[in-house]
Amino acid sequence: MTILCEPSAERAESLAGHIEGSVVPVTGVTAINAALAANPSETVVVLGAGVELEHALEFTVWLHQQRPAGGVVLLRESLEVNDLTAAMRAGVREVLLADDRAALSEACRRYQRVFGSVSPDAPAASPRGHVVTVFSAKGGCGKTTVATNLAVTLNRAGQRVCLVDLDLAFGDVAITLQLTPTHTIVDAAALGSALDEQQVASLLTPHLPGLDCVLAPVVPGDAERVPATLTAALIDVLAVMYDYVVIDTPAQITEHVLAALDASHQHILLTTPEIPALKNLRLTLDMLDLLAYESRSRTIVLNRSDEQVGLTEDDIERVVRSPISGRIPSSRDVPISINRGVSIAAQSPDHPVSIALREFVAGHVHHALEPSSRRRAGRSGLRFRRRSS
Repeated sequence: MTILCEPSAERAESLAGHIEGSVVPVTGVTAINAALAANPSETVVVLGAGVELEHALEFTVWLHQQRPAGGVVLLRESLEVNDLTAAMRAGVREVLLADDRAALSEACRRYQRVFGSVSPDAPAASPRGHVVTVFSAKGGCGKTTVATNLAVTLNRAGQRVCLVDLDLAFGDVAITLQLTPTHTIVDAAALGSALDEQQVASLLTPHLPGLDCVLAPVVPGDAERVPATLTAALIDVLAVMYDYVVIDTPAQITEHVLAALDASHQHILLTTPEIPALKNLRLTLDMLDLLAYESRSRTIVLNRSDEQVGLTEDDIERVVRSPISGRIPSSRDVPISINRGVSIAAQSPDHPVSIALREFVAGHVHHALEPSSRRRAGRSGLRFRRRSS
């Protein structure tokens, strides 16, 4: 159910036709209080273009004080920069053009799908999702390919999954899955570090039913606007909203990657059967030991494992001094699927790569472990910091 505030009865009727589920129409901001009292579990309020901006912002501030889980979608005849800034500061979740009915429908559907109704007296949900970070210190090992196909494999197994592109400068999840990045992680910077579920929902880009993505910035320089504290807050909220959170990363240990590793139950460390990649994996393992991450949270995956490159699996395990838990075969079908914008796990479930991913998920991806940062004592003060000039 959604509360719709619009003084014009004709316009309210038109808007209501584009909102799924029951709609409670009211003609003024003061009438919303009665509607909220009659529907204490309601979380979404749509303020039409007929509501004066000053009244809309005052109501939004009041709503956040009285019902923190509540969210406001604001409609405007035009999108002015000053109005957008004021709306974001007041706590409006989304500002849309009044005649963009498709955007309104999608925004309301997104909130209803992710949250449903929330009791104002219900205790805060504790994190329940399994957070998995996919990392390799060597570029070209297939992190994005493995992360996207892992997310699809989990989703096909009936899990609600969110795929996060944490390669903030050069993220490829959007182009790999042919997604249009209308919202990206940089949009969270304007929301502050105290994120809630409705704010995070405004960042999501749907890919498949039950599989959403948080995409990397697309504008050069935007990566610098995303602090590591925001990354940690985002992952914490996503862990409440989804069964699994899969995080794709850049090929270096940054403060954002550390935040992801801290929040993760499992670190999937990817390599290929080549000496430079194996050397970087060995250095990564040494670094994780230095940072006091427990070894039981690590799972090593050998990608393109059947390439004839002169190294046996025994050779590889001897170099990295750790067992290989997952093996994904090499196939020219993988780059073909990437160029088509369809993951091979979704396109060809019976392909050897898809089967290897399912076997890996069944054997090594599970809910048994606690998040890394909650198991390690004395770790929180150790961070990489930029050298001051």
